[in-house]
Amino acid sequence: MYALTNMRYSAGHVCSRGFALLLVLLSTCSGLYEDQIGKFDWRQQYVGKIVDGAFDTSSVDRIIVATESNVLAAISAKTGDILWRQVLENGPRGTVKLLHVATPSSTGARLNRGGNSGHDVITVTGSNPALVRGWNSNLGTLEWEWSLIPTVVEESASGAVWFEHDGMLYHVVPVWGSHLEVTPYHAVSGQQARPTTSRIAAGWIAKDRCVLAGTFFACGIKEQLLALDLAADASSTVVSKPLGSEAVGSPRAVRGGEPAVIQNGRYYSLRSDQKLAFGARDAALVDRMVQEGEPILLQGVVDRVNNKLTLNAHRLRDFVRFDPIEFSTDFGDALGDPELVAIRCKQSSGGGSSGRVAAGLVCRVLLSTEDGAIVLVQQGKIKWVREEALAEVETAEFLDLTLSDAEGAIEEELNNKNGDVFGAFQRRITAQVLHVKNLILHILGVGPAPSKAQRAGLVRDDFGLHKMLVVVTSSGKIFGIDNVSGKHHWVRYLPSFTGFGNGQPMKLLVQRTSRFYPLPAQCVILGREKSDSKKGLLYVFNPITGQPVAGGGVIELPYRVQQVSLLHQTGPDFLKGLLLLDYDNNAHVVPESLAVYADNFYLFTTDQRLAQMRGFLVQYRAGKLETIPTWQIDLSGASKSQQIIACEGKSPIEHVHSQGRVMADRSVLYKYINPNLVAVATNGPDNIHKYILNVHLVDVVSGSIVFSMSHKRIRPPLHMVHSENWLVYSYYNDKARRTEITSIELYEGKTQTNSTVWSSLDAPPLPMVERQSYILPMAVAALKETITEKGITSKHILIGLTTGAVAEMSWALLDPRRPVTSPEKARGEGIVPYMPELPLPHEILINYNQTVAHIRGMHTAPSGLESTCLVLVHGLDLFVTRVSPSKTFDLLKEDFDYFLITVVLVVLTTTSFVVKQLASKKLIKQAWK
Repeated sequence: MYALTNMRYSAGHVCSRGFALLLVLLSTCSGLYEDQIGKFDWRQQYVGKIVDGAFDTSSVDRIIVATESNVLAAISAKTGDILWRQVLENGPRGTVKLLHVATPSSTGARLNRGGNSGHDVITVTGSNPALVRGWNSNLGTLEWEWSLIPTVVEESASGAVWFEHDGMLYHVVPVWGSHLEVTPYHAVSGQQARPTTSRIAAGWIAKDRCVLAGTFFACGIKEQLLALDLAADASSTVVSKPLGSEAVGSPRAVRGGEPAVIQNGRYYSLRSDQKLAFGARDAALVDRMVQEGEPILLQGVVDRVNNKLTLNAHRLRDFVRFDPIEFSTDFGDALGDPELVAIRCKQSSGGGSSGRVAAGLVCRVLLSTEDGAIVLVQQGKIKWVREEALAEVETAEFLDLTLSDAEGAIEEELNNKNGDVFGAFQRRITAQVLHVKNLILHILGVGPAPSKAQRAGLVRDDFGLHKMLVVVTSSGKIFGIDNVSGKHHWVRYLPSFTGFGNGQPMKLLVQRTSRFYPLPAQCVILGREKSDSKKGLLYVFNPITGQPVAGGGVIELPYRVQQVSLLHQTGPDFLKGLLLLDYDNNAHVVPESLAVYADNFYLFTTDQRLAQMRGFLVQYRAGKLETIPTWQIDLSGASKSQQIIACEGKSPIEHVHSQGRVMADRSVLYKYINPNLVAVATNGPDNIHKYILNVHLVDVVSGSIVFSMSHKRIRPPLHMVHSENWLVYSYYNDKARRTEITSIELYEGKTQTNSTVWSSLDAPPLPMVERQSYILPMAVAALKETITEKGITSKHILIGLTTGAVAEMSWALLDPRRPVTSPEKARGEGIVPYMPELPLPHEILINYNQTVAHIRGMHTAPSGLESTCLVLVHGLDLFVTRVSPSKTFDLLKEDFDYFLITVVLVVLTTTSFVVKQLASKKLIKQAWK
């Protein structure tokens, strides 16, 4: 690999290379006019699943929430829109440990500064160090910040928690089986309130059995509930409550700051002897703002048979029912089990006297569901729902929409090949008469009712740009989204589905597209059960409507799934079967009627921890499937310390248009296009270097390693994209402390082995390898290549950056054949001379100022236009757009002057007729002379 530093260029070479690079950038960049913003793209912003939240009492229209996605945000209580959002640090450093929203009644916690009338918000994030911040609740701006460096005890212990009480922040560090260390701090200044840390003896505390409830640290130990009030002066007094039976799991703290827990299906108050029966999945919340400081306990119960949410309330003083805020509302099966987060009530215009709850009490209840949705219920009705599951997208697919009724009739007529030519002529005439009749009825307004898909606008357009975007999230929620408008057409929730672990998400596979009219499209989601059995689960559904297909829906498999693949051949109904490999290395096909198409099918599996790969041949013999092991590779290295961190194959829908590359001498360098080639990356220490990255290109049919290369002192994250005859991957160079990107190209040479069919079993010759590395000025979050229907359009690489931008980089800049010392070669082949740094001008950012926070991945799909590729960028936000790497060569521009071209054509046509007449008259006159 060429060195990236200490490179010298002559002045002439630098000038020529800089000029050539400028020409490439000018030829590949594209701009965006102001009126085009949002015309071909859209962005949806999310905050993630709620960790904690509260109504901001300084405003009637603001809810402050902290989420699992490390986000602090304010949400409008009227519309559910995001008023402001602060995306905190990625990873554990940005994990929110405490959210405190000051209330007018808590004067000690009220942090007005410089005459600011807003009530501040306090957050504690991370642990090494812990960051304590104060935020302005009106604007979301940072007001103050201080950090806490952990002590030796804190670093060795786990489970440190925080709570706020009377303007003080308490830091609690449990040393399991020994004691608690409690340190109070002044919230704004960060100064320690006591000279030393309090050590409270508590030998009964046990990991995974304790919880912080208000100011109490409570643990369910055997048949007792033991708790300590950490804010009291005499905190050594242990509160003990009998549970009546063996404690099951950790107690659950009741939201609202009230010292109470739920254990063994009962509510226990830690300040009194009160207790109340609870269901195993009931939600609970304590609030003091309902009626002049009177603490109220709310209990939420979901009836899944009737899809109803019932909210009950009790006064904590005597546990008498509090009827004014008791209600029941519809709660669809697309929402998971709820958790009560906050409640706010106020008197309506017909309020009653003080000390008595009037019948006109208006309450808003904030819920967070199991699937991540945020729900606001007002007066017994759902006011709005935010689908925060879309902040955790795992996989997605663009699907063609169905044909319109008129196009479907034509397609059905063309597919009917029965009868002779006279029968076909009769069907054509009948169909045309029917179309004319429907057109007249439509004009008169008495035509047949449009189909459901037509009413929703879900019909295929002329250029194939309008598609259904099917998105699968980590919580098991599936969405059908319009890729043009961003509208959610349908939502399904699969509560029993989860991913496969080790970074392997659920799989979304397309068994049949909408092209085979009148057969509907069909997709399948493969996951595993959340239970200990971890057996496979399938959900077979129509991606356009979201409804399960006949004989589909949720299918429970009696085995654990190790590998999955779609069969190459389709059945009589154009359906591709699903080939599954279980952990006993037995093959299965769903549906079983398509098992015959699995004959001579090759599969491979990887063991990430052991860095091993195994290949299998599936054969169909005597009505049964047999699995034969064919090869095995160990990539763990001599030290056996390497682990597989990435495995990237080629897109199954990819088409390669050009088989070779024209050289300067007019010869052809043929590409090494092996459809069975998979890129595998391993990482780990060896005997000399602490971290080493190995990249292998493996033929998964024959098990041969085509090419390998190593990078020393390399750290993840690693991102790879594999297409045609090239591989591009990015990594962090720990030695140079920068992000680098490497490109590899494979060629067969000047002669092509086989131009028709590729066979990995015929021992093809090893390819010629071109490789080069470059420097990126920013860290990479995701990589993806553009893809088109025929593969004619040039390939571009989409680079998702950690800043939230997405750059569209031309392959000419990543070409490994860029010459270092030969400018003549560059001019002859039209290649840009090598420069180690890759530029990232603003013109190549496809999302301009539409930043996508915490980018996790990208998905591309071809459209009906060869020039255009559809793009989905997902992270904390969703961004959908379209790109044209070779410009829109098959589409007229938006500002095309149709009027002028029409006038020109009319004038030319008229002129041709006039000239023809004049010429004929001239010939007649000449004939009479």
